[in-house]
Amino acid sequence: MSKAKVTVNDWKTYKRLIRYVRPYRARLAVGLVFGILFGGSLAGMFAGVSKMFEMVFESKEPLPWSAKIAIAAVLPVFAILRGVGDYLCTYMINWIGNRVVMDLRTSTFAHLQDLSLGFFQRNKTGEVISRVVNDSMMVERAVSTVLADLAKQPFALMAVVAIMIWNDWRLALVGLLLFPVCIVPVALFGRRVRRYAREGQQKVADLVSILQETTTGVRIVKAFGMEDYEMERFNERCRAVFSRIMRVTKAQAAVEPIIVAISSIGASIFLLYNMKSSVTISQFVVFAGALVALYEPVKKLSKIHLSIQQSSAAADRIFELLDEPVTVCETVGAVEFNEPVQELSFEHVSFAYEDKPVLKDVCFSVKSGKHVALVGGSGAGKSTMVSLLPRFYDVSDGRVLINGKDIRSFTLKSLRSMIGIVTQETILFNDTVANNIAYGHTDASRDAVIAAAKKAHAHDFILQMPEGYDTFIGERGMRLSGGQCQRLAIARAILRNPPILILDEATSALDTESERQVQAALDELMQGRTVFAIAHRLSTVIHSDVILVLDQGSIVEQGAHQTLLAGGGHYKYLYELQFRESKPGLKS
Repeated sequence: MSKAKVTVNDWKTYKRLIRYVRPYRARLAVGLVFGILFGGSLAGMFAGVSKMFEMVFESKEPLPWSAKIAIAAVLPVFAILRGVGDYLCTYMINWIGNRVVMDLRTSTFAHLQDLSLGFFQRNKTGEVISRVVNDSMMVERAVSTVLADLAKQPFALMAVVAIMIWNDWRLALVGLLLFPVCIVPVALFGRRVRRYAREGQQKVADLVSILQETTTGVRIVKAFGMEDYEMERFNERCRAVFSRIMRVTKAQAAVEPIIVAISSIGASIFLLYNMKSSVTISQFVVFAGALVALYEPVKKLSKIHLSIQQSSAAADRIFELLDEPVTVCETVGAVEFNEPVQELSFEHVSFAYEDKPVLKDVCFSVKSGKHVALVGGSGAGKSTMVSLLPRFYDVSDGRVLINGKDIRSFTLKSLRSMIGIVTQETILFNDTVANNIAYGHTDASRDAVIAAAKKAHAHDFILQMPEGYDTFIGERGMRLSGGQCQRLAIARAILRNPPILILDEATSALDTESERQVQAALDELMQGRTVFAIAHRLSTVIHSDVILVLDQGSIVEQGAHQTLLAGGGHYKYLYELQFRESKPGLKS
């Protein structure tokens, strides 16, 4: 990457960060006012000290007590003003910095809600979490620390330089000539800091991914005795993070000693100058103090570039996420879907995922209230087909129609409100039983929640829980059995009362008793609805109105169970294959 390109990218990142500060311009202005007070009071302190030494040590006439009291009050007054300026400037700027972090996180989270399922299939969960949480914390440094230094240190620098010029312009000129030299090491190390910081943030994301995977999959880790393997994997990422952090630290740590060395040159010149010229005590004390005071603003202003480089590496990763295109969005003029479902059709639908064809020229229609089963081998395209109904993905070609209208003409919220989904992997939240059932209907009454639970055959086991409907069920429903989780998911779908229902092998992972209870709940749920059921066990779909047989993304057969068996095609082959597998004693 060329130097010019780096500069352009840097400016783009800074400019985007500044946009998040703009809504808080008033607070920034107040912070700057107190930053000016901070710097101005520093100049007042040195001017007061100069006058104090001049009157105390160089005055030939005794001073009245009023003058002594006035002189003694100078330092405390300016010290208090400096402290007030420092405190209020720091508070205002840090408020802005933390608010910007909050805005970045909420913007990123809101954008994540708009992205299609394809994005989440391409990216690791830990990577996404790290960008939203860890990277935004790094950005806070660019806003809070850098802005705080920019609001205070330039004014402090100008105040000190003004005092030095007022005291002796020749020595001040030496100090000003040395100041640009202090910028050289900062420029040399800045690019290196940004590169290592970005690598470090990526390694932290990998670390979070491993932690997330091993935490959610703890049962599998323990069952297969992979604790040592996961520990070594985690340790390896920890070492990688440590390595990148230390490289950043090494680059940052090298700057201050270089600045100190350059500053010492100025101090030596000052001492040599004093040896050859006659200076008063007040001039000596003020210039020496100013030289010491000059160190802090020079050091902090010199390090601003390094801080921005490190934080910009994190900002780049957040902006990459914010720039991820939304592939499923509402079309201009989309309307609410507010009519009864009469017919649902796939019209020459094709779909490709990252240029890999998944569905090819799928055509079928189904009337309202019919039960449709989707069968076929793994990878045939069953889950992708039903994912097109709520527009988790958009078709690559063709149209999905409800009542003869393209579903893309409806608002996403109204379309999805018409569809209920119960999957094999039940997703529940670390909340109460009642809130999990009412998810998506937070205004539902307790009576409605209980009625849905009764229809889902879940009411009895809920009442046996410690706090009934107010019991917290743990992350992903860890405190419940598989059958209980499924019945809560079914209760959630019953409360939603959707005209279209998608069942993705909702009973395949259950034992016989749980399957019986869940199937009874599903029978309640399916009454009067248009149902799309993905099934691997063909014995569960023999009573479906229509069976769609998929193979390599195409519908190769469709019809009722007996009709397909009589046809002697792909469905009969799958059915007989499962029948033989369920009866291992039989031979073909």
